[in-house]
Order: sequence, then C-alpha cells, then structure tokens
Amino acid sequence: MTPRDAIVLTGLRVRGRHGVYAFEREQGQDFVIDVRLELDLGPAARSDDVADTVHYGELAERLVAIVAGAPVNLIETLAERLADACLGDERVAVSTVVVHKPQAPIPHEFADVAVSVTRARPA
Repeated sequence: MTPRDAIVLTGLRVRGRHGVYAFEREQGQDFVIDVRLELDLGPAARSDDVADTVHYGELAERLVAIVAGAPVNLIETLAERLADACLGDERVAVSTVVVHKPQAPIPHEFADVAVSVTRARPA
C-alpha cells in the first residue's frame, strides 16, 4: 500500500479574470489556491534530492500560469484545470485543489466562497 504522504501548498494568491460577469473579466480579482498532493515521499526522503519529489516552487509557477491565464466562467472549471496540472506529475496519485474567490460578486457580507475538487490518477 502506498503511504498517504502529502505535499500541501496553501494560500497561493493570484490575480485572474475568471467569472460569469463582464466586469469580473475586465477588472480581474484575486483568487486563493490551496493544493494537496498525495504521493510517496519515501524516495525523496531517502535520497534527500529535490529531483525525487514534486518541486513545490515549480508547481506554484504552473498553477499561477493557469490562474493568470485564459479566463473561464466558473471556478469549478478552474479547479479542474489546476487538479489536472497537478496530476501531470506521474508521481502524484491524488490531487485536491481548493479555489477561493474572496471577492465574489455577492451583495452580502461573507467570509469566503470556495470550490474543492479531488482527482485521482486512474488505477
């Protein structure tokens, strides 16, 4: 059985132009991304070599490029794209992505709006 090791990146703040309303795409807004990658970290722990793990700095760059890139209507779509990018590394077995939209166009006071998706590599 593969260990339930994880790499977790939280609070990655990126400016994007996602949303169903024209003003969201024109003005843009901040999105906050949390990612949990489940993979076996034993090889990296034994070798002490970054090449044997997911480099979280490089992961952050890939995620930023997606959020800052082509706009989508729904944060569900954005979360799916981010999860797929995480699974692009064959060592990742499961990817959980949370996309927070703290400036969502809701006419009431609220703390957060977020979508969470979990995707696993096909067995």
